[in-house]
Amino acid sequence: MSLFSLVNRTALVTGASSGLGRHFAQVLADAGASVVVAARRMDRLEEVAGEIGKSGGKALAVEMDVTSEASVAAAFQGISEALGRPCDVVINNSGMSREGWFREQSEEDWDAVLDTNLTGVWRVGKHATNAMIAAGTKGSIVNIASITAHRTQFMTTAYCVSKAGVDHLTRHMALENARYGIRVNAISPGYYKTAINDAYLDSEAGEAMRKRIAFRRFGEYRELDGALLLLASEAGSYMTGSTIVVDGGHLLSPI
Repeated sequence: MSLFSLVNRTALVTGASSGLGRHFAQVLADAGASVVVAARRMDRLEEVAGEIGKSGGKALAVEMDVTSEASVAAAFQGISEALGRPCDVVINNSGMSREGWFREQSEEDWDAVLDTNLTGVWRVGKHATNAMIAAGTKGSIVNIASITAHRTQFMTTAYCVSKAGVDHLTRHMALENARYGIRVNAISPGYYKTAINDAYLDSEAGEAMRKRIAFRRFGEYRELDGALLLLASEAGSYMTGSTIVVDGGHLLSPI
C-alpha cells in the first residue's frame, strides 16, 4: 500500500463541502495527505475539516468560488501563506447542473454550468500549475469529468458539453504540464447519488436507467477510491492525459 501513500503530500479538493468532494477529502487524508478543502460554504467546510481531524488527519478549510478568478487567486494565496508550500495534489471536483431541453435553456443557465464545470476547472488548474512551477514542485492534478462526457443524455446538454470539455482539457493540460513534472488525468464517474442527481435517481426514470447499467446498480463512493489514489499518488507516476471511467459498465449498454 506504500505505493499509494500520500504521506508528505498536500492535497486540494474543490467542491469539498458535500458529496464526492467531501468523500475524496477523507480518502486523501486517510492516505496520509494534508488536505485543503475548498468551496463557497465555509460552515460546511469547517465541518469537513473537523471530521478529518477527528479521524487523525490534517485539514485546512479555504473559501473558494471557482467561477471567480479573484476568489481562486485569493484562495491559492491563502494556501501558500498558511502552509508555506503549494498543493502538489489537486482534485478539480466542483460541479453543477441545470436541466432543460437545449432549445429552451436560458443563456444564464448555460453560462452558469459551463463557468463552474469547465472554466472553473481551467481556473483552478491554471493557478495550481503556476504555484507548483514557481515552487519547483512536481505534482498531480485530477479533473472530475463524467460518463456524460462520452455519451448523450436528454435535458443535460450544458452538463454533458462541460464534462466533454473537461475530458479534452485534461489532455491539453497534460501535454503542457509534462515538462514540469506535473501529471494531469481525469476520472469519469458513472452514476453515484449526490445532491445534484439524487431526486432523479430515485424517480421512475432513474430506476429505468439503473436497469440499463451492466452491474444493474448505481456506484458507491468507495468504488472511486482506487482510481483517485492511483492518479494522485506515485502509483500512477507514468500516467498523464488519461481518463479512467468508473461506471459499472454503464458505457457498455447497447443501443
